[in-house]
Amino acid sequence: MTSTDSPARGASATGEARPVSWLDSSGSPSRSAVRRGRRRRLPHLVAGLLLVVLCVGGAVWWTTSTQDRVSVLALAKPVPLGHVLTPADLRSIDVSAAPGVALIPANRAASVLGRPMATSLGAGTLLTPDAVGAAALPAVGRAVVAVVVKPGQAPPELAAGAPVTVVVTAATAAGTLATGQTPGMSWRATVVGTAPAGTDQTTVVSLDLDTVGASQLAQVPAGQLALVMQPAGGER
Repeated sequence: MTSTDSPARGASATGEARPVSWLDSSGSPSRSAVRRGRRRRLPHLVAGLLLVVLCVGGAVWWTTSTQDRVSVLALAKPVPLGHVLTPADLRSIDVSAAPGVALIPANRAASVLGRPMATSLGAGTLLTPDAVGAAALPAVGRAVVAVVVKPGQAPPELAAGAPVTVVVTAATAAGTLATGQTPGMSWRATVVGTAPAGTDQTTVVSLDLDTVGASQLAQVPAGQLALVMQPAGGER
């Protein structure tokens, strides 16, 4: 039985040694092998350098953004016009304050507690100094009109700042609707205030709405309106 042995790597079939490809004739690493090694290491060096730059840049950005953020007051829930602020209405939030934007620092919450809202704002809105205080009524393009409602024509919980829908009801025998006013006609408004009208249990309600709607509403006879309360923070 015979066997054949394959020549070892680096040796010829006749048994003569031959140089390995990455060694030159003297046994030292060849120039081509050195160049290949350098080419293999270059991408790793570049990737490492980029990683260092990104880490440093990220650290600088995080430090800068953290230092620029301040704690300010925001609304925890919707609040209507005229609502008196309580601690439950407020929360603090960290923001990056933009130049020229007037915000109220969270540590000055006591300066707004117990004060009325000058406008209706939604939950999460950042509180500004001009949003708190006496409202300048009526605003440009709006008007305040008074309507008289009887018991059952408005919710007893009606108060200043409540958003309402004013609906024309059917005409009674005591009066007829003005020209152009039909049952079911409605307007969106905000309650400015309420006051008893006298001994007949009627209530005078002051409403803030657009000038056109105010003029139309003023023509509806007393007792032919109903006020429907809407969710707080609703559209004026």
